[in-house]
Amino acid sequence: MLYNEGMDKLIGGIIRHRKAVIVAFLVLAAASACCIPFVKTNYNMVSYLPSTAQSTTAVSIMEEQFDEPMPNANVMVHGVSVPEALEVKKALEAVDGVESVMWLDDVADVTVPLEVQDSSLVDTYYHRDGASGTALYQVSVADAMEGPAVADIRALIDGIAAGGAVEGPLATGPSHVVSADGEAAPDGAPSRQNAVSGEASDTAQMQASTVEEVLGAVAIIVPVILLLLVVSTMSWIEPVLFVAAIGVSILMNMGTNIFFGEVSFITYSVSPILQLAVSLDYAIFLLHAFGRERLRAKDAPAAMAVAMRRSVTTILASAVTTLFGFAALAFMQFGIGADLGVNLVKGILLSLVTVVVFLPALTLGLCGLIDRTAHRRFMPSFRKADAVLSKVRVPALVLVALLVVPAFLGQAQNVFTYQNNAPESEMRYGQDVMAIQDEFGQQNAVAVLVPRGEPAQEAALSRELETLDNVKSVVSYAASVGPEVPVEYVDADVVGQFYSDDWARIVAYVDTDTESEEAFATVQAIQDAAARHYDAYYTAGQSANLYDMSKIVAVDNVRVSLIAVAAIFLVLLVTFRSLSLPFVLLLTIEAGIWINLSIPYFMGEDMNFIGYLVINTVQLGATIDYGILLTTHYLRNRKECPAREAVRRSLGETFPSLLVSAGILATAGFALDVTSTLTAVQVLGLLLGRGALISLVMVTCFLPGLLIYLDGLIRKTTRRAGFFRGADGAISIGGTHGKQ
Repeated sequence: MLYNEGMDKLIGGIIRHRKAVIVAFLVLAAASACCIPFVKTNYNMVSYLPSTAQSTTAVSIMEEQFDEPMPNANVMVHGVSVPEALEVKKALEAVDGVESVMWLDDVADVTVPLEVQDSSLVDTYYHRDGASGTALYQVSVADAMEGPAVADIRALIDGIAAGGAVEGPLATGPSHVVSADGEAAPDGAPSRQNAVSGEASDTAQMQASTVEEVLGAVAIIVPVILLLLVVSTMSWIEPVLFVAAIGVSILMNMGTNIFFGEVSFITYSVSPILQLAVSLDYAIFLLHAFGRERLRAKDAPAAMAVAMRRSVTTILASAVTTLFGFAALAFMQFGIGADLGVNLVKGILLSLVTVVVFLPALTLGLCGLIDRTAHRRFMPSFRKADAVLSKVRVPALVLVALLVVPAFLGQAQNVFTYQNNAPESEMRYGQDVMAIQDEFGQQNAVAVLVPRGEPAQEAALSRELETLDNVKSVVSYAASVGPEVPVEYVDADVVGQFYSDDWARIVAYVDTDTESEEAFATVQAIQDAAARHYDAYYTAGQSANLYDMSKIVAVDNVRVSLIAVAAIFLVLLVTFRSLSLPFVLLLTIEAGIWINLSIPYFMGEDMNFIGYLVINTVQLGATIDYGILLTTHYLRNRKECPAREAVRRSLGETFPSLLVSAGILATAGFALDVTSTLTAVQVLGLLLGRGALISLVMVTCFLPGLLIYLDGLIRKTTRRAGFFRGADGAISIGGTHGKQ
């Protein structure tokens, strides 16, 4: 009673003060939009690893204690003699954002002929070709400076390639590939171009492309959404209302991230698109209810009041299940899950408030315009959808029964990848990676931190690391300078590369890919070697970071999936007051998720682990609404007719909404896949787009069969089901009768 009175007061207040509501939300949206540029985007995956991870501790120690940071970029310059290479090093050090540059002169005496020095050490930094050669520098770029610093480094080395003198930090020239004799090579020829690669280059590429790609996805999804909404509504202006309402909530969600200070690049890339695709359903529920009530009510405000009362329960149930699905991401050990989950939960709450408060006020304010822009319905009624769907009902039940176990087992056996920026050969970024790899092989460094003060152990570990498979060279104080040389006699910059007050840093250069079984086995071998010499040790570097990520995936997947399923089960239990319906709905959606995730396994394709972890909860939270909508209509119709007739009516009533909703979500997913160069976003988009279509098929073909054939169980396990009784008092499912 109190709930109803409170709801009536809220609805009445919104309708009476609709102009003030519109102004208030527009002001909040404008203020939020102004805050968006001040929200930092974090591209550093390592910062989201749990604090207990080896690489997390190693990075913290290096940031806090070492004067010289760990290199995060490789810079290759062709056609330079040793003196010229030293001049290039000075120019690189002068680039804004570059903290340090390491080259051969830091680990060897370059005044001594290179022919008499350790060839493996020299080859790590310099390939001699007659009077000149090719130099490879290990560069440290400051955090948050990757974009401008890498751009300036490219301008510098392109100027050198074009014949420019090395003067100051930016000896610029035309940016093109230069052949060995100085002539311009064809575009795409990677053999002699000066190049930049490494983590800093990866981050710079992501920074350069993320905003453009988000806008590209929006440019695809918004026109498609407007087209779908135009087809499914009866006014040209209604689709604009939908998008405006959710657009306001998206601006508010992105702007309020200023209270967190930063969001991950995954959240920045996918959160606005997911919020738009998922929460449009709430607006559709409300405005469809408003359209129906206008045919009965005497005026628009009265119709809106009734529509709000009748749709708020469905909207709340839909929002809460989606919210709990997204909230489960916060329980991932990998911090990107919490970052994305909290942002999506906040977005769903803001969308809910916007749809329940702002959209009614905006709709009433533009009611006259809605009437003037009315058009005939373009979408078929689909009242006879069951005539087609009923023919595939039994085959669907049989097919899912045959697929569900192999799909469940297959999705659990997926092979994961962990990087998020796969190089493409047609892009400068990809060409640079290939150019350095062609000249120097794989450039992959693993840093080992061990306690300082045991030079003999440090030397022994350095020697053992050199004997490991895939280790090309080892750089440490003991290996490069010698444990017998006191640090007081060595340049402070050189000492700072190897020692802090408490720790010694040994860097092993390996010839594996950054990410592969071989790379992870090499990291494990390095850790095993360190364990034989020290009780405490830590490893860092791209491969070490990815190796840590690989070890948390299995735990995160099980935990997040169980939490999401349990939370949504409880919501469904309360919503339907039934013990069986939560199992029926979760089986429908989970089977669709397993089929979706097993496809890469059976096709022999690797899958990015973020896409896999996130889609488990996103597809569940986003598409469980389809099952709720159909089941809600079924339970209402089941009180008036037998089960088969109830299914027929329910499909006729809900199929247009299901089709539009799944179409919007699928479009959002495929738009992310098409526009993004980030592997995690691409995989998440593809899985989301495909998953939305699979869930649509499951809800319209598989779920109705379960509702019909489990009708007796549903009736017995649903509180106050009130199912239709035939003339003889029997509960009818259509064609057959079962005694109560």
